[in-house]
Amino acid sequence: MTGKGWIEMAWAFSLSAECGAEKVMAEQFAQHFNGLSWVLSSGSQAQCHTAIFQDLEENWWCRVCPDDTNEVGIDAPNIAYQMTELGILLYQRLQSAPPFRYALAGVEVDEFRTYSELSAELPIPSFPGLVLAETMWRSLGASSFFRPFSSGYVWIPYEGEVYKPLTTAPELKDKLNELLVFQ
Repeated sequence: MTGKGWIEMAWAFSLSAECGAEKVMAEQFAQHFNGLSWVLSSGSQAQCHTAIFQDLEENWWCRVCPDDTNEVGIDAPNIAYQMTELGILLYQRLQSAPPFRYALAGVEVDEFRTYSELSAELPIPSFPGLVLAETMWRSLGASSFFRPFSSGYVWIPYEGEVYKPLTTAPELKDKLNELLVFQ
């Protein structure tokens, strides 16, 4: 524990893509990213590691995690900047990825929605950074929130990661709670 009862948890930053019912699709997607490395504007190097897994609906996912990211969430402005830079690099690489049905980059985006959950949420939820295969986008009503992403894909443009001091600084949260007592 740190501070006044705060527990540090691992918050993974990743790109997660749902690749459908065939494991080979997720394996090919993983190969496209695994071992890829970048030198960031800070001078640090980040290398991608991948994992594939099945969700409750037996669809295959690929998680792409760049190393050298903070694992306690976005606890400082420079961490938000670094994760945003990595997000942009992941989306650039995603434009040439093997086929997938949908993808999203960010903190804790693993299995953010199963296929049936996403299909049931009409209109489609407006997650900034959500990339959909055009066939899926059309079957879900072709929402005007989406823009062209790459051949065969549309997206809601990525807005980057955000630092929210009230979620990471116990002393600020305590001050806010004191303020709220008088309302």
